[in-house]
Amino acid sequence: MRTLRVDEYLVRPVEPQDEAAVAQLWQALADYHVRLDPRMPVPSEGAAQRYAARLVERRNDPQTRAYVAVVEGEVVGFALGAIIDLHPDLFAPVESGYIADIFVDPRYRRRGLARDLVLALRDWFLASGAAHIEWQVAAANSAGIRFWEAMGGLATVVRMRMEPEDDLL
Repeated sequence: MRTLRVDEYLVRPVEPQDEAAVAQLWQALADYHVRLDPRMPVPSEGAAQRYAARLVERRNDPQTRAYVAVVEGEVVGFALGAIIDLHPDLFAPVESGYIADIFVDPRYRRRGLARDLVLALRDWFLASGAAHIEWQVAAANSAGIRFWEAMGGLATVVRMRMEPEDDLL
């Protein structure tokens, strides 16, 4: 895979004309996760198109924000964030920013696009009153883990999995 030079790029909120590109990027993200770990969920038929349509439909939702990274008119990355409050009936209410997805076309990585997508979400989270920002990263995604650590991320929970038929002894 050839890395492309990036002199200028733009990070902006998602717009209706971005839907097809976001669908392709989301499919690439899902495929990447399955390649990293076959236990990751396999997308259903048409999932990428439904995902991208939802991002566009919710672009004015005050609890959700999606940004795209654009190079020479081409959408080459995206990030999705939401304001959440997990279990407000059980814990003191704290609004959190949650980064649900982020992906940059591998040809454009290590150019600052992912960082700037995260910073755009961070600014929106701060303006929305979020007390902190959370996300998940696949355990097999060592590059992703390094990225998030470089962004200041600290592990707070380890999500584990077991297949019901596994021998426990």
